[in-house]
Amino acid sequence: MAARIEHLVTSGTFSLDGGTWPVENNVWIVGDDAECVVIDAAHDADAILAAVGDRKLVAILCTHAHDDHIGAVGEVLAARDAPVYLHPRDAMLWDPMYPDAPPRPLAGGQRIAVAGLEFEVLHTPGHSPGAVCFYAPALGASGTLFSGDTLFHGGPGATGRSFSDFPTIIESISSKLLTLPADTVVLTGHGESTTIGDEAGHLEEWIARGH
Repeated sequence: MAARIEHLVTSGTFSLDGGTWPVENNVWIVGDDAECVVIDAAHDADAILAAVGDRKLVAILCTHAHDDHIGAVGEVLAARDAPVYLHPRDAMLWDPMYPDAPPRPLAGGQRIAVAGLEFEVLHTPGHSPGAVCFYAPALGASGTLFSGDTLFHGGPGATGRSFSDFPTIIESISSKLLTLPADTVVLTGHGESTTIGDEAGHLEEWIARGH
């Protein structure tokens, strides 16, 4: 059976730099009837575990380590034995939440397989130093990119808080994402989905507005 994408929207908070904000996150589960991965275990472990069901949980893949994207990791791991992958440059965000649970390292160009499908890890710093996207060219009719908080419908992820940088995220998007096929579907960390082609024409607009 071909790999499929399942989508959860979970609700909670995001805290950084002394502030806390309510957020809704997209959680993506990719696999078949036998096994799957969870991309960004956000907020609601019970909902995530219910969606995984009795399948083998191959891995939890983290696009970055802001607390709203990793808040349910601990509870999921308490129920299921699976590795967690995170780029090591986000250790300063991960370690305060999970000091005794070091993740496995991600690196640009790394490949992760599940259900006959392969993800390529794209290191896309800017929203955070260790932000990554997961690209699956064989998933869906025209390939799928799980962009985390690097690229959204309407522009790049936020860069106004600690450990983020606007020129860096623009470089990541322009050199690593907008070079993908235009009809690649982009499944984001928050909000609605988009495609590479729908966003590519707005790059200069984003640069001019500075966010």
